[in-house]
Amino acid sequence: MLAGATVAMLAAPASADRRRRPAGVGTANPSALIAAEIAFARAAREDGQWTAFRKFADDEAVMFVPQPVMAKDWLKGRANPAQPVQWEPYQVWMSCDGTLGVTKGEWNRPDGSVGYFTTIWKQQKKGDYRWVLDQGDALNEPLEKPDWLSASVADCPQRGSGEPQHTGDGDHEKRREAGMTGYGQADDGTLRWSYKVSPDNSRVLSVYLRKNGSMTEVLSSSVAGQAN
Repeated sequence: MLAGATVAMLAAPASADRRRRPAGVGTANPSALIAAEIAFARAAREDGQWTAFRKFADDEAVMFVPQPVMAKDWLKGRANPAQPVQWEPYQVWMSCDGTLGVTKGEWNRPDGSVGYFTTIWKQQKKGDYRWVLDQGDALNEPLEKPDWLSASVADCPQRGSGEPQHTGDGDHEKRREAGMTGYGQADDGTLRWSYKVSPDNSRVLSVYLRKNGSMTEVLSSSVAGQAN
């Protein structure tokens, strides 16, 4: 686990911070995202793995099994394993306006297998977060655990600079089914993600964050193909 002081700082509630600032540009709060991830992992331990995945999923959430599926459809009625997977976030990226965030970290199973996860989180109308994409892969060795959890927030777009401004709820395409490609972005356009799945179920996930006036790739994850 992370040092107690670090967890307490990062998991602090966002409500008081939000009351002091107007909604929209500049309201990113990585602490709220870490709190959501910690609560998600705790629910998996206490309530059951798939119960937690259902509880924290956005209505349009996608996961890979290994083909892309609509998460709530796949999870509906699925029995929890006797012992859940355990996980811990190591890195966070967040849009300037706080409407979209990404977490990456390590998972481990009771059988000793290890791997990494990447979760994309969308802010809901009430201000809480639900995951819209969850993916990862097994590793031969566990990820190197950092001394401190790192958080990177996108640069805010400059008003009147001529840069595109994104508003409304257009950050994620509404899907009726999970496609072999997917895409989403924050309301302000400062964080974007996309995935592409090949016929052999290999896939690539890319995440871009606005830094120094341009969109910079901060995460690229490739997963080898496997049978359904």
